[in-house]
Amino acid sequence: MIAILKKTADEGSVRHLVSWIEKKGLEAHVSRGANEIVIGLVGDTTLIDPFLLESMDIVERVQRVSEPFKKANRKFHPEDSVIDCGFGTKIGGGNFQVIAGPCAVEGENLIRIARRVKQAGATMLRGGAYKPRTSPYACQGMGEAGLELLLEARAELDMPIVTEVMDPRDVALFVEKRVDVMQIGARNAQNFPLLKEVGKTNVPVLLKRGLSGTVDELLMAAEYIMSEGNDRVILCERGIRTFETRTRNTFDLNAVPVIHYLSHLPVVADPSHATGYTRYVAPMALAACAGGADGLEIEVHDDPTHAWSDGAQALTPDQFDELMERIRIIRGAIAPEAVR
Repeated sequence: MIAILKKTADEGSVRHLVSWIEKKGLEAHVSRGANEIVIGLVGDTTLIDPFLLESMDIVERVQRVSEPFKKANRKFHPEDSVIDCGFGTKIGGGNFQVIAGPCAVEGENLIRIARRVKQAGATMLRGGAYKPRTSPYACQGMGEAGLELLLEARAELDMPIVTEVMDPRDVALFVEKRVDVMQIGARNAQNFPLLKEVGKTNVPVLLKRGLSGTVDELLMAAEYIMSEGNDRVILCERGIRTFETRTRNTFDLNAVPVIHYLSHLPVVADPSHATGYTRYVAPMALAACAGGADGLEIEVHDDPTHAWSDGAQALTPDQFDELMERIRIIRGAIAPEAVR
């Protein structure tokens, strides 16, 4: 249930209403937009008479929310959320960012790749220090040593880093190292203990859609994080598993506008994991831009044929340079004021 307040509502009246709601045994989440104040009621809303609530002087109207996700719901929070990822890099609400780098951190080549992607216009550096792999014999990542290399690149380039956390026991390490954005990969999209653990931090979380997850399941995964207190969640469409075998996954671009309609959270698109092949990454990246994505996550490697992981879908730095030029053209066409 949500209560939309009148524009004339003062702070004292809002606090009084919040106190009244909480005394009824519910949580009250206040969202202040440019044009209205919305209070989201979370809990057993049968304890509240909606007609009594709507009769209060400061309440404009009361609306029931049928979707099970509350905190991620745009009805609770009508305006787009803007997430600060560090170094003044914000995403959402018209702020567009490109996250680029290798699939796995491999060593000293990381800094070379990082320099090139930043020069091309990327604003955040990705790289996996810990890698979830289908085979236990495949590269599992460098672990903490990989984190240190990412931190060195961040220190030199003043770029936020995005890297995947796989185990709830590692969350404290990521916080201690001051990782800017913790990524939850597709295979952990419903790892509920992990979602709860990152939810207890104040670190931005890039949450990827599960391999066969629905949009609602993605939003409920975000709800797990937000219910623990961390509302700094960025959603990521990275393709879903279907009957089609010509690409690694099926890039569900429908999800971008659908999620924007349902949720206030920023939406990033990952054309690398979605398609699985270098030749498809650029056109799908451009399509995601035109479709309203708040950002892109793209794999870049200086020697893809010898990459430890996912070389088949990695762009070379030169290919990334060209793509960034085309992204700027698309962004200029659809949102001139948002191009930096």
